[in-house]
Amino acid sequence: MKSFLQGKRTLGMAALRAPQPAPLPPGVSVSAVVPAGNTPQIDVVKQGDKIMRIVVTCSCGERIEIECLYPPGQ
Repeated sequence: MKSFLQGKRTLGMAALRAPQPAPLPPGVSVSAVVPAGNTPQIDVVKQGDKIMRIVVTCSCGERIEIECLYPPGQ
């Protein structure tokens, strides 16, 4: 079977890289839920009592970050 990229032009630029996580500011903590076996991992980034971000890492290695936004004053 022929690749769908065969015969396509290529760009002369650097390859894309995965973003590097930013350092956590003071007062922010990270907790992890680590299940047994080859299953997804869920990390929770909290600032005080509020959840600021949920990071889900699939067993295949794909990583999804979910930003938690709150209305002002809450």
